[in-house]
Amino acid sequence: MVMALKAAFGAPPIEVWHTETELPETDLIVIPGGFSYGDYLRAGAMAANAPVIGQVRRAAERGVAVLGVCNGFQVLCEAGLLPGALMRNAGLKFICKDVHLRIEHADAVFLGGYREGDVMRLPVAHHDGNYFADDASLDRLEGEGRVAVRYCDADGKLTDAANPNGSQRAIAGIYNDAGNVLGMMPHPEDAIEDLIGGTGGKALFDGVAAALAGAA
Repeated sequence: MVMALKAAFGAPPIEVWHTETELPETDLIVIPGGFSYGDYLRAGAMAANAPVIGQVRRAAERGVAVLGVCNGFQVLCEAGLLPGALMRNAGLKFICKDVHLRIEHADAVFLGGYREGDVMRLPVAHHDGNYFADDASLDRLEGEGRVAVRYCDADGKLTDAANPNGSQRAIAGIYNDAGNVLGMMPHPEDAIEDLIGGTGGKALFDGVAAALAGAA
């Protein structure tokens, strides 16, 4: 993630430890993937109570852009910054492979480097990526245009086979109601150059950098 941000912004990001109680002034906060606390309780649940998350929550309320990837998505849900939860994969197995995603809503901040309907290929690596929310919450996400990306096949079609973890309505990423927080399970930072298998995620980071530069 550090390398992807450095490549897009031209300078390395400031790294903040989870026990910090203050955040530097910034236009973007990224919570990367991994396995915080080994995911022993519930994926992201313990990390959501880390001291720094209070500052992340306040920053999000002020309109700062916040991106959570994989475990970061889980943390954002557990912290109440995004609705729903990430459950165990439907097959109850860890999944590590490339998947295809269809851009549902290309917002100006996070996905402005894509067009709606575009299909990108990104890797996933998770055991708890099965997105779940009650029907009312799902309908609200759909109605408000807050579904960012869905799992699909290479042609952009939604099929059961293309949904790797059983996520409801094939949801792979969502926005908060203000549109400044995005959580997604696939890893765009692992697809920014051909040398590591593809560039499906590059437009995300380049788009964020361009959007924030334009807003400055």
